[in-house]
Amino acid sequence: MKLFIGNLPYDITEPEVLELFSQYGEVVSANLVIDHFSGRSKGFGFVEMSTRTEGHRAMETLNKQEYRHRELVCNEAKPQKKGKRRGR
Repeated sequence: MKLFIGNLPYDITEPEVLELFSQYGEVVSANLVIDHFSGRSKGFGFVEMSTRTEGHRAMETLNKQEYRHRELVCNEAKPQKKGKRRGR
């Protein structure tokens, strides 16, 4: 199950995201969206959990949970739309 994670601290790292989500099950992947100019997180990313049960557990626990003085947004990721990407 792929989750969208928003309102993350800008200085968070992928290992920190892995650690946070591994409390709820096996994390298949964790990807932060990085600003190409500054090289730091844009404050959101995606985590893929190995099962829907683990994904729902993480989502229900972490959505609206305070983490490093920020209220996280955690919900199921929507399928990526096909088409042109911005900026091309």
